[in-house]
Amino acid sequence: MTAGLLDTATAAPTARVAAAYARIAEVDRPEVWITLRSREEVTADAAALEARLAEGADLPLAGLLLAVKDNVDVAGLPTTAACPTFAYTPAESATAVRRLVEAGALVLGKTNLDQFATGLVGTRSPYGPVRNALRPELVSGGSSSGSAVAVALGIADIAIGTDTAGSGRVPAALHGIVGVKTTLGIVPTDGVVPACADFDAVTIFAADLPTAVAATRVMAGPDTADPRSRSWPADVRLAAPARPTVAVPRAEDLTALSEPYRAAFAATVDSLRDRGVTVTELDISGLLDAARLLYDGALVAERYAAVGAFLDTAPDGLDPTVAAIIAAARDLPAHAFAADLDTLAHARAAARALLADVDGLLLPTTTEHPTLAAVAEDPVGINRRMGTYTNFCNLLDLAAVAVPGAPTADGLPFGVTVVVPTFGDQVAVDLAARITGDDEPPTLVVTGIDLAVFGAHLRGQPLHWQLEALGARFAGAVTTTDAYRLTALDTVPPKPGLVRHGDGLGAPIRGELFRVSPAGLGTFLAELPAPMALTAVELADGRTVTGFACTYDAAVAATDITEHGGWVDYLRSR
Repeated sequence: MTAGLLDTATAAPTARVAAAYARIAEVDRPEVWITLRSREEVTADAAALEARLAEGADLPLAGLLLAVKDNVDVAGLPTTAACPTFAYTPAESATAVRRLVEAGALVLGKTNLDQFATGLVGTRSPYGPVRNALRPELVSGGSSSGSAVAVALGIADIAIGTDTAGSGRVPAALHGIVGVKTTLGIVPTDGVVPACADFDAVTIFAADLPTAVAATRVMAGPDTADPRSRSWPADVRLAAPARPTVAVPRAEDLTALSEPYRAAFAATVDSLRDRGVTVTELDISGLLDAARLLYDGALVAERYAAVGAFLDTAPDGLDPTVAAIIAAARDLPAHAFAADLDTLAHARAAARALLADVDGLLLPTTTEHPTLAAVAEDPVGINRRMGTYTNFCNLLDLAAVAVPGAPTADGLPFGVTVVVPTFGDQVAVDLAARITGDDEPPTLVVTGIDLAVFGAHLRGQPLHWQLEALGARFAGAVTTTDAYRLTALDTVPPKPGLVRHGDGLGAPIRGELFRVSPAGLGTFLAELPAPMALTAVELADGRTVTGFACTYDAAVAATDITEHGGWVDYLRSR
């Protein structure tokens, strides 16, 4: 847990702003910021926010302080991408920023980064290397260095990063905080200076998983301004199973890890087993091979397409390492790019097959925690190594949640990442919650249909696995109105039948509510055996939801068990 604003989570927005600027002065880390708004400006925004709250406005992120990576547009603030001569001042904010602000977040300013979001070390900036929040002689991780450090120092509650090769995950690992990188397109990327437009993601940092997920939920959703943005699909999984299976790499796939990180990873895996997770090993060499396409293949041409024409003017303020990486893509032939796209298509299919029988893949986020001095001596080699377990993720259209794992022997943070297939984001959050110890995993995906069940599909009952197979999410215990009667049907396996008789002609019947994807509900209905049916069910709290019932003739022929008030109570009575 970082120090600072998280201890004042219930404070009024103006008080939170005051605490933030006091913390900025206390830590004295000017390299974190490229543009820091004045205290007076942010305090005025906070006062306006308090007025809206007093009027009853619903603002889920009210008063959270937001830092924004300076390759993401904030209206009225310069966007530099860590290159002073590239700077421009946008009239509109990026969709991700706008949505956070509309939900009540307060922008503190724009943060430093590896120039043009090219790097994983946090040192490639004319505004200075961003030092680690915990140990200043160590790197902060990049390219979203300033954003991560602003959170780790307790200045900002949430911070926007971007992630092409791991920039929304590696800095989180090096600071013991959380980084959420959704499936590509779930968070729109309009208003972002592209690194590789087809593989860029807007991410969020926070000190804890619930806060990171709440902010990501606000940012998520398609926008016409971003042609690559996407919606959750109709069959999106809404939960991990109660007893998930998580894959980890074989020992031979972990040779890139430093010894302290290898021990910390083993300890993290052991803790997962202790929490009821089945762990299995997978050969991830194919993923590691695909990772090399991002920089070693022709796909790096996307970086030149983004800012190459600007670099060709030889502007002042270029980082030499960044300039060399991007300039090298200038003369790559089109056929090489097409060949790499074909290779990538095969790699994506292989990744889907690899992960088909597990709920997620647990990886060390990065390989080591180098010093600033070591990176100065070997800026390319160390950077390349640090992306070993992150570079392939966006190339293969996978989602990832980075969280703290077991600390290293010397007490430094060690981070792990839960990687899942496309649109498996909620499963990744649920699995990450097993690691962080969050008993109630936060909800990221809010789409779906409420389904009430009253018998064999209840948790612990023989057909509950069908709901788990659909990725249904438990939404709480429920009770019907007194208009329903319950019968014990003669079926295999045994199950009850719920039938509406009319207000006051039955009794409240206990059940459970689950959130099911639209396609999942359709699959469920198509496979429903007679005499079962789905119909509107009235709940005691006034809601009407889709729920299990049975045909009237089957109920008449069955044994009435309404007096027990629920199926589980009836089974216990027997």
